[in-house]
Amino acid sequence: MGEITSSSDGSVTNSSSSSSPPPQGLLERLKDYGQEDVFSLWDELSIQDKDLLVRDIQNLDLPRIDRIIRCSLRSQGLPVPTIEPVPETSVSSVDVRTLEERERWWKMGLKAISEGKLAVLLLAGGQGSRLGSPDPKGCFNIGLPSGKSLFQLQAERILCAQKLAAQSVNEGSGGFVAIHWYIMTSPMTDDVTRKFFESHKYFGLEVDQVTFFQQGTIPCVSKDGRFIMESPSKVAKSPDGNGGVYSALKTSRLLEDMAMRGVKYVDCYGVDNALVRVADPTFLGYFIDKGVVSAAKVVRKAYPQEKVGVFVRRGKGGPLAVVEYSEMDQSMTSAINQETGRLRYCWSNVCLHMFTLDFLNQVANGLEKDSIYHLAEKTIASIHGDIMGLKLEQFIFDAFTYAPSTALFEVIRDEEFAPVKNANGTSAVDTPDSARLLVLRLHSRWVVAAGGFLTHSIPLYATGVEISPLCSYAGENLEAICRGRTFHAPCEITF
Repeated sequence: MGEITSSSDGSVTNSSSSSSPPPQGLLERLKDYGQEDVFSLWDELSIQDKDLLVRDIQNLDLPRIDRIIRCSLRSQGLPVPTIEPVPETSVSSVDVRTLEERERWWKMGLKAISEGKLAVLLLAGGQGSRLGSPDPKGCFNIGLPSGKSLFQLQAERILCAQKLAAQSVNEGSGGFVAIHWYIMTSPMTDDVTRKFFESHKYFGLEVDQVTFFQQGTIPCVSKDGRFIMESPSKVAKSPDGNGGVYSALKTSRLLEDMAMRGVKYVDCYGVDNALVRVADPTFLGYFIDKGVVSAAKVVRKAYPQEKVGVFVRRGKGGPLAVVEYSEMDQSMTSAINQETGRLRYCWSNVCLHMFTLDFLNQVANGLEKDSIYHLAEKTIASIHGDIMGLKLEQFIFDAFTYAPSTALFEVIRDEEFAPVKNANGTSAVDTPDSARLLVLRLHSRWVVAAGGFLTHSIPLYATGVEISPLCSYAGENLEAICRGRTFHAPCEITF
């Protein structure tokens, strides 16, 4: 009868016996962390599946994962620091911003872009399952007249920002400095995302200005911290949250890559916003002008019960942070600032951030040492069918608690925030249909402001025009295209 042996790397090498034990050294390590149950079905596995299971476990950083699980479970129920409203001085609100400031920030941002100081970081690990799509969210077509995907809209905004920056310093002559685009995928979306970009010839971008990298995964666990098995030969894992971007940048050595390219500032955003202003010169100029290490675009809460995270101050005089709506009681969500007439906690987080590269390096090291992850109770596919378990993740906004200085930049919701999260028909908000209408209505206003006219055969509230990002970044430079012309909605306006 054959015998199961393990090589120096612990992998199963050769045997026909199903009764030989798992590799002793690996079993002892698992016992140290109370995870030996992963071998509970060992005797029922084929030689190949035993090898898969051993390799799967070997790829886990057991000491780190054990520390994360223990610290995260232990943190549940602990008192949180007192929450205070964000000081008004930390926010650039729309109603106090002057035209002179906006123009100055716009020029400062374009200058920094022209000098190669800005990189763009996209969080694109999400799947489109809630949208009814098997593809990554960025591949999704929200139904605009052009049929462009979210990825294409964002790529073309990068192209436009590059062109504007080059024109601002070269008066339209000469070359430009490419904005490097770092795209974080997940193990489930990486291959499809890469092929999507290849098949669309990178939407006009140069191949070497786009870098893909993957976020990490972490085992799913039961409420007592034990690994859940997806199959007898595989531990169930889930992505480590969009906050996994910091450690992923570090392990992929991309922070060093940014430094080598001369990058000083990083614009970071989520993929599922059809109106996102990628590489926004105004936001970048504001960020540089304030001299802070981190900043975030915010919108005012639409109503007290809106299910959004909001910026707060954690602890008296503490750093800015984001709390989820579920962490705030009714009295806090509806409290009014008597001086401003606004909600006391009104600044919604919409995942539009700016960081200095130096700060990203600090966060990558700090969050790695911080072993407290957020716990989300979710349905997890396992050998026992779908069961309730815990997914562990970090969030992009966790970084703000490390920042010695953070500034918030208010934007108008209808101009910069069109989330695409829910399938049409399943929700009244944040659907492809609602996002498409926000885009069409904004661009229709741009046309009229530039002296153009619209005709339509269906009610205008249900349609509009789409302006290619290659024509205009934020409504500028449209007079030559639109003045005196009539456009029949719906249509795309392009060169």
